[in-house]
Parts: sequence; C-alpha cells; structure tokens
Amino acid sequence: MRPEQLVGEIARYASDKKASDIVELDLRGVLGYTDYFLVCSGNTQRQTRAIHDAILEGLKHEHDTLPSRVEGAARGDWILMDYLDVVAHIFTPAMRAFYRLEQLWGEAPARAVGEGA
Repeated sequence: MRPEQLVGEIARYASDKKASDIVELDLRGVLGYTDYFLVCSGNTQRQTRAIHDAILEGLKHEHDTLPSRVEGAARGDWILMDYLDVVAHIFTPAMRAFYRLEQLWGEAPARAVGEGA
C-alpha cells in the first residue's frame, strides 16, 4: 500500500472511533525516516486505546499490515504506532497540547482530515 493510501486508511479508522482534530503532516522532504505523521486526539485514555485498537485491527484484517512498533498503548495518553512510511500519534488533549507536534513540524504541509475537515 502506498503511503498516501496508508495515511488515509489510518485517518478513516481513527475517524470511525470519533477521534478529534485529525491532522495529516506531509513530511516527505522534511524527514528521512517517514513520509507522514497522522496526529489525532481522543478525549480520554480509554478512547485513545479504542482508536489504537481500531487502527491496529482494521489494517491487520483489511490490509494484512501490522505496525513495526507501538509505544504507549498501556498508558494511553500518547500512543505511537509506527508503520514506517506513516507514524500515527494518538493523544489525549493535554498531551497533545504539551508536545505540540503540529507546531514542532510547522514547516511540513498539514491537512485536516475526517469530520469537519
């Protein structure tokens, strides 16, 4: 699956679990280790884990794709899912505000996706 398709599928699964503020950062030409970040929020740790589970199961069953690594799933305030070409960041609102990835990578083209985009 092409990175553009993968980031779209991740956004779709996140949206299905009512993730908010879904943003796709196009990092091609900015970073050497990935093409896209998909950043989204869940209102609670329970919701961030549900978003994680939806992405994991959807990509596994529909596309036979697993992440190379996952970090933070047990805690749930910031879950990182590394699919090599796409890295998904699922935050609680407080953690997203603290780390401000969109501002950190502000030179990268960003696009809001999902509901209200």
